[in-house]
Amino acid sequence: MKDRRSFLGVSTIAGASLLLLACKKGGQKGIEKAEENSEDKSAEVTATEDLMREHGVLRRALLVYAEAVPRLRADAASVSTDALHKTATLFRAFGEEYHEKKLEEAYIFPKLKIAGGAAAALPDILVAQHDRGREITEYILSSASQGKFGANSESLAQALSGFVRMYQHHAAMEDTVVFPAWKATLTDEQYDEIGDKFEEIERQQFGEDGFETAVKQMADIEATLGVSDLSQFTAPPPPSPQSDATPKK
Repeated sequence: MKDRRSFLGVSTIAGASLLLLACKKGGQKGIEKAEENSEDKSAEVTATEDLMREHGVLRRALLVYAEAVPRLRADAASVSTDALHKTATLFRAFGEEYHEKKLEEAYIFPKLKIAGGAAAALPDILVAQHDRGREITEYILSSASQGKFGANSESLAQALSGFVRMYQHHAAMEDTVVFPAWKATLTDEQYDEIGDKFEEIERQQFGEDGFETAVKQMADIEATLGVSDLSQFTAPPPPSPQSDATPKK
């Protein structure tokens, strides 16, 4: 009997140890799974993040246009027609045909107009600016396809300047008002679904990661024009207070 009780005690302890070990392994697997899911979630690009980083690409195109304006006025021959043509081509494919037409005009603006509120008045203005932007892009492509800029250099400089000014305000309003208002109309599940939909549209449009390709294209254009070094755009220091002071008589 004593031996039997000893055997049962040892068996119970061994069984408990095995159970604890199994729980530990199961718990560890659960933790690892949760960590994997967390990493996947953190690596996921949300719909709004996707829209705003696409704006980043378009803003880099605007930088090229802004840099071209004073050069056209000072020495039109120094401006690369190829670089401007490539920039306009990218803006058309990535900005106008994809970002604006396939995402904003198809999914975001209609949702805002139905929801109402202050942001509902913006889509009509934004679409009108999209249309004007396409007209200017066509003009840039036509001008840059002639091989060199000549008599029309001032007209082109004015078109580029107006394009940049319009889209700076346009993109800022979308980032700060339109996209947040649109996101507020969606449930968490709808927001995840639309993010997947945007990725699907991007693959259909470009056959690969359109964002990464556009970033590389912009980097090549910037290098050609000598505007790829971010440090060159660091603002100079302000004048000292003494230099601003009016000399007393």
